[in-house]
Amino acid sequence: METKNLAKIMKALSNENRLELYLEIARREETCFEDETAGCYIQDLKCSLKIGAPTISHHLKELENAELIVTQRRGKFLVARINHETRELVRATLAI
Repeated sequence: METKNLAKIMKALSNENRLELYLEIARREETCFEDETAGCYIQDLKCSLKIGAPTISHHLKELENAELIVTQRRGKFLVARINHETRELVRATLAI
């Protein structure tokens, strides 16, 4: 992966709220590992993280732009999932 893309990923994760949001999505996704269509419903995050909806929306967009997560509409709900390719890159980079 290019250094530019890796820098974009690290910049996205350098914000405390985005990092907390990313980790919470990852934790919730792991509890639903048997269901490949499972994801983290955004309205659930609003309660657990105590961050306002506009702030969560902004941070989700930043995580999505860095290709750390993928979002999908399910009816009126927005669901976020970890981008597993990028997650492996982050793990490998942090293990250095």
